[in-house]
Amino acid sequence: MVENPEDSTRYIFLTNNLDASMKLISPLYRNRWNVELFLKWIKLHFRVKKFWRTSENSVRIQIYCVIIIYYLVVMLQHDMKLERSVYEVLQILGISLTDKTHPSALFDKSNFKNVKNRYDSSEL
Repeated sequence: MVENPEDSTRYIFLTNNLDASMKLISPLYRNRWNVELFLKWIKLHFRVKKFWRTSENSVRIQIYCVIIIYYLVVMLQHDMKLERSVYEVLQILGISLTDKTHPSALFDKSNFKNVKNRYDSSEL
């Protein structure tokens, strides 16, 4: 059992490693939880419903591909100083995969306003 010093909340961690101390087990659980959250984020944002194959190697390859794509998008977001979330950047890139538009033009906010204005005026 571990007690959080900030709010005195007690946590119980189950383990089959009876020789490990709570100081070791607690960070391991925290790291595992972060991995679980990251995998959940991948499933939500990359639309990974299931893995293509069930072998360990194919699952690893698919996860590595998603992680590489994620970091490429983060690098693009950082280099272009975009004020959009990673999810928004992924959506824009996904829509424009077959388009020959330069990436800087894809993320120009005035383009979205022009499209919205054209759409709004066509409803009249």
